[in-house]
Amino acid sequence: MADTDPAGPVMDRDEVDRALARLGAEHEAIETSLLALQDHAGRRLLEGAELTGVTAERWTSTEAAITLLWTYFDAYTDVLRTAREIRARRRWSSREDLVELTELLRGEPVTVAGSAAATANAPAPPGGQAGPGVLSERWSLSALVDRMNELYASSLDMVVAADAVWSALPARIDLLSAELRRTSRLAHSVGVRPGEHPAGDDLERITRTLKKLRERVVSDPLAFWRPAEGSSAPGGGKPDTTVYDREARALEDVRREIDAVLAVRQDAEKRIVRLRDVLSRADRTLAEARTARGEVLAKIAATEVPVVSGPPTALQEQLSTAAEYRRHAQWHRLSPLLESLEQKAEDELLRARESLTAVTAPLAVRAELRGRLDAYKAKVTRHGLAEDPLLVERYEKARRMLWSAPCDLRAAEQAVLRYQQAVAELLGAAPGVPGQGAGPDERRGPGA
Repeated sequence: MADTDPAGPVMDRDEVDRALARLGAEHEAIETSLLALQDHAGRRLLEGAELTGVTAERWTSTEAAITLLWTYFDAYTDVLRTAREIRARRRWSSREDLVELTELLRGEPVTVAGSAAATANAPAPPGGQAGPGVLSERWSLSALVDRMNELYASSLDMVVAADAVWSALPARIDLLSAELRRTSRLAHSVGVRPGEHPAGDDLERITRTLKKLRERVVSDPLAFWRPAEGSSAPGGGKPDTTVYDREARALEDVRREIDAVLAVRQDAEKRIVRLRDVLSRADRTLAEARTARGEVLAKIAATEVPVVSGPPTALQEQLSTAAEYRRHAQWHRLSPLLESLEQKAEDELLRARESLTAVTAPLAVRAELRGRLDAYKAKVTRHGLAEDPLLVERYEKARRMLWSAPCDLRAAEQAVLRYQQAVAELLGAAPGVPGQGAGPDERRGPGA
């Protein structure tokens, strides 16, 4: 067994060559990574940005880590160069060379000054040997590689995360802000303004929110970074777009509101003309109902006739207001007013028609009784009973009641019923029951 020293068994020439090859490959990989980190766009942006919040704290630590990385790398490079120089002295290394190489390759040959500037803000190593109060650090080459890998991963994670947020959010915020400006100009053209329409207030709030959001994203990108759960890879995660998405949805709602206002502007005249027509029909129907009520009171006795109200002046005033809004291009006010008026106008026309139906109901009853009486008289004539004294008496009595004014509907209905009963008795058939919706044949009497 070979002699030993504090670094362990003395390495032979082949072990030294293999170790140097491995360390050389690691040195090249570390150098490539450090240069890539140095040239990373995110790192350059971080260097020149006015940072705040969690990003400022993380960048202070990351800057110190990057500085320490280069310090470690330079020390690693020096030791590796020394080892290569010793190995290059002779083709067949002497025992003294091998002892020295073993100390360099397996011992703790790397000494790094633990100055405050180099280590104050850098993440502490797992062993905790570095820190503001430590004057120097001693490392083996393998331990130093692990330490550099650790610092590189944490530094790259911070740089990649900040760069990902800066690459994603500001551009999207700028596009949304441009759309917001176009929507605001369109809204202003149709009268949707802050303090006058809720959509105008929403546009003002979205504008303020996007401005603050962009300022914070630029100064504190890590506040909008959502790390991936369970991922240890540098930069694992995605930008947090919650606020942006919320404002984008709010702007879309405003755009729909503006579209509705624009639709009102395009067909406002047609809708106002249609409203005038509906209200005019309602007025004519009410006028007809009032005329019919006078006729009913004059021609029908012992019945209650509902009172007919006048035309709805409030709706006419609102219609005039709608026309005024249209003339002054106040589309944001016209839109809800027209929607309300259209429903009220249809309700008013329906009410007028119901009023006319209720007022003329007694006349309809009298007309039905007259028709029934004439139908039975025609049946009697076809059966040769027109001269029957009882039928003639009851017919004339019912006819006088129905064709006199004012007409007592209750008495007239009883008279018609008695005439029907007399006809039924003579023809040997049961009379139709009045008021039960009998068909035409039943109302004309039996034997048809």
